[in-house]
Amino acid sequence: MDLSVVIVNYETFELTRNTVDSILDYSYPFDVEVIVVDNASSDDSLSRLQEYFGNKVKFIASKLNSGFAAGNNQALKTIDSRYVLLLNSDTVVWENTLNDIYGYMESNSDVGACGCQVLLEDGNIDKACKRSFPNVKNSFFRLFHIPTKSKEDNYNLDDLDDDGIYEIDCLTGAFIFTRKEVLDEIGLLDETFFMYGEDIDFCYRIKNAGWKIVYYGKDKITHFKGASSKKQRPKLIYEFYRAMYIYYKKHHAQDSSFLVNITVYFGISILCIVKLFLNIFKKKN
Repeated sequence: MDLSVVIVNYETFELTRNTVDSILDYSYPFDVEVIVVDNASSDDSLSRLQEYFGNKVKFIASKLNSGFAAGNNQALKTIDSRYVLLLNSDTVVWENTLNDIYGYMESNSDVGACGCQVLLEDGNIDKACKRSFPNVKNSFFRLFHIPTKSKEDNYNLDDLDDDGIYEIDCLTGAFIFTRKEVLDEIGLLDETFFMYGEDIDFCYRIKNAGWKIVYYGKDKITHFKGASSKKQRPKLIYEFYRAMYIYYKKHHAQDSSFLVNITVYFGISILCIVKLFLNIFKKKN
């Protein structure tokens, strides 16, 4: 097999169906398989997807929802393809995107992972699709919306061409096109991250292993993220800030002073509490 596309479903029949359709709607000059992992959905989305796609898609039914990373890993442990695409279940892949990125990876053997331009439902770019690794300094600038011309302090890389092709630090987990060789070398996604943060950690380990990570802005997907003005489940808010804590402790705490570490952990806790409080007053989805 040339390419395995891994999608994790959790009670999102229509979104997952549209994502898979956006893969199967096109033909490719290479072999493609789609693997849908159902993360112990409590609704009938798995049975409906199985009925809709039949044997066109491989299904893995998880008995327990251990998180997004764990769900992906269930599929990753079974594949033997040359390439793997980690794809969110709330995306639509545009025509030629897989063809172009597959060809780019074939022509650039030093690239360990590649992403594309990710557009939100309103047509604006999702800034998470091309970014630097988070650190104390650039996180501070981003949190307080402080403009900077320094590349080292620009987390979202706003100054770089959205339609360009260039090396970056980090992709979004909504679309990560990587090599099986990379997975064999650095391991699977870190299941300590329940949701959020596993993409940053994965990219960090890829670059530490000497591979390049490339943003390929000439091709696109659409990502149907939830609107920021809507109410979120408290669990998701908690996991977002918990992911910050896990990532910092894993990759930065050992190189920082005790005082800096305490300040960072305290700041993450306060931000989480404030976000949970403000979420109370937002409109329900």
